Amino acid sequence: MEKVIVIAVAGGSASGKTTVIKEIYDALGGEDIAIIKHDDYYKDQSHLTREERKLTNYDHPSSLENELLISQLKDLIDGKSIKKPTYDFMLQTRSDKYEIVEPKKVIILDGILILEDERIRELADIKIFVECDEDLRLIRRIKRDMVERGRSFEHIIEQYLTTVKPMYHHFVSKTKRYADIIIPNDFSHSVATDLLIEKIKSILKK
Repeated sequence: MEKVIVIAVAGGSASGKTTVIKEIYDALGGEDIAIIKHDDYYKDQSHLTREERKLTNYDHPSSLENELLISQLKDLIDGKSIKKPTYDFMLQTRSDKYEIVEPKKVIILDGILILEDERIRELADIKIFVECDEDLRLIRRIKRDMVERGRSFEHIIEQYLTTVKPMYHHFVSKTKRYADIIIPNDFSHSVATDLLIEKIKSILKK
């Protein structure tokens, strides 16, 4: 069976993980790459009221169904396609729509807490932490959540102060020690991503 490379990309909310992943995707052509967002594995909350869902701490490991992610990741590594869940951030619960993901040579895992679970770390060949100034991350998060997720400014700030910021320091930032590569994303990070891309290419050639 052909070797599958699993790359786990962690970092604070709005640190620029998606930007780094896109650069890797574009540099490798994208054809043999599957991107799996940890966000899609947030637990189903359809049994809760809209008000109860708003109280969910999305920055705590308990909000994620890692067992399903790990099971599906193993299937992809074994060459099997998966029926990946998707999450509806407007309704704050799992969507009834699924995405069929075919096995690829490179699987990229994207999520703030993707390095928190030891079982996921053990499946990853390359572990990355994208680092970014806290103020800059907050500004990016405000723009994203207002435009893409229909959140109010007041709700974004409240959530940031009550869960996002404290959980970053309690859980997310501590996973930096598991990373093989730390990519600074305040300004340019082209040197780090170029080196990473060359490393991936060298593994694929073996």
